[in-house]
Amino acid sequence: MTAPSAIRSSDADLLRESRSRPEAFAALFDRYGDMLYRYVSRRLGPEVAEDLVGETFLIAFARRERYDLAYAEARPWLFGIVTKLISRHHRTEGARYRALQRVSADDTAESPADPVAARVTAQASRPMLVQALAGLPRRDRDVLLLIAWGDLSYEEAAQALGIPVGTVRSRLNRARRKVRAVLGDTSPMHEEE
Repeated sequence: MTAPSAIRSSDADLLRESRSRPEAFAALFDRYGDMLYRYVSRRLGPEVAEDLVGETFLIAFARRERYDLAYAEARPWLFGIVTKLISRHHRTEGARYRALQRVSADDTAESPADPVAARVTAQASRPMLVQALAGLPRRDRDVLLLIAWGDLSYEEAAQALGIPVGTVRSRLNRARRKVRAVLGDTSPMHEEE
């Protein structure tokens, strides 16, 4: 029989509980640590990802008293914190994109579960995609990557960045348009039928 406390609590419940029982905060790390690591690793590389994710949770822990408990899910809040930390590393991100442009498609390892044709097409487009991402203004890149790599909804991205949903939509539209233009108005992940 599952104890009532073992039932998955909302993030807001965990944050509320962590105010009197700090060890409850660890469940948030368990839920979102890997997700944030993958996101930061894609943007800045694995070398700094672990440190930034750790720093994100330290900041979140210190600010848990100020978390708006009306939001049941803390994922956008955590992505907002990590995105601000990433912005401090904009030179690192730019250098990573430049390095990725120099890496040949053969140097990348993809999941064996991916279809081979999609993988080859995506790898061939990688230098152009990296160039497109590097050329985006940071604000537009943040929105695009929170949605594409962070898997946040428009509303969650707006919450994470502290901007209106309409601004998310316009930045995302602008970023997608610029990326498509660099890619020759094609998407490397969609094969023609």
